[in-house]
Amino acid sequence: QVQLVESGRGLVQPGGSLRLSCEASGFAFSSYGMSWFRQAPGTERELVATISRFGSFPNYTASVKGRFTISRDNAKNTVYLQMNSLKPDDTAVYYCKINSLTYWGQGTQVTVSS
Repeated sequence: QVQLVESGRGLVQPGGSLRLSCEASGFAFSSYGMSWFRQAPGTERELVATISRFGSFPNYTASVKGRFTISRDNAKNTVYLQMNSLKPDDTAVYYCKINSLTYWGQGTQVTVSS
């Protein structure tokens, strides 16, 4: 059974940092690229960052480039999203996803507010 469990939710002030984790199980984690998406209220879910199965070739949406870093630890079946210099526009529920497969985690809430 495929499971993706996100953690790291929080309320931070603008300019702050937060690290999200997504622990995966039930599939061959190192065989798949992974991605982080986010969805703010009233908007469509958008791709934030993606990483290949061996951790190379990270890609980011323009609005987070230079502020967010995606990484993975295949020994721990975990993908991370380090978020720095957070802005109120980053407020959303963040989800991890297996590339090429339709499995989503339950999401974790990130709120950036003073």
